[in-house]
Amino acid sequence: MDKRNRLIAIGLIGVGCLMIFGKWIGFFSVVALLFLLMGIYRTTSGKVKQGYKLLGIGAVLLLLDHLLLVLGICLISLGMFFVKSKRMQRKAGFMQKQSFSSRFDWDLSPWVMRSMSAWHVLGEADVDLSLAMAEEEETIMLFQGIFGDVDIHLSEDYGVEIEAFVLFGSIESGSHRDTGMLNRLNWKSPNYDSSEHKVKFNISYLMGDLDVRIP
Repeated sequence: MDKRNRLIAIGLIGVGCLMIFGKWIGFFSVVALLFLLMGIYRTTSGKVKQGYKLLGIGAVLLLLDHLLLVLGICLISLGMFFVKSKRMQRKAGFMQKQSFSSRFDWDLSPWVMRSMSAWHVLGEADVDLSLAMAEEEETIMLFQGIFGDVDIHLSEDYGVEIEAFVLFGSIESGSHRDTGMLNRLNWKSPNYDSSEHKVKFNISYLMGDLDVRIP
């Protein structure tokens, strides 16, 4: 029954996309939508890596056939990033970065943790809080973009709050994992209110993978 429901949901999504974008759809668009639908089906079935590959192929085909549409999505995402960054980052001195591709390797050696906002088309971040040295009582880290892969290793030394949204992909927190579409996570560590140092993560991607490892 679950498999049947997934197929019905994917079919409805496909019909809806055809109704909305029908006048722009050509051969490449149909093929791209098929790859995207197969990618969604694979991720919801547990075959996450295979699903990501299919979603990536579909996204590339859409990019080739609808460059202006994809560019418009990127500009909308970037504009929302600026609004959210201004709303969340209330203290001066935070780092703000916009780029096509970003990679943060904060799991290899001790690193200084500062408030930051990062937007990218392709992004990857490995954050190990057990190696972090905080400069502020409260650190705010905003990651937003189109494609993203974020791994967060928590530490009992910090109170952590996470607000995340992934349109297509997966979110894993401890032993719980959500895959497919419209994945959300709102989580706060039990020691958040009593911790001397706090970290707030706000993460949102159109396609992404978030892995939160709880000690």
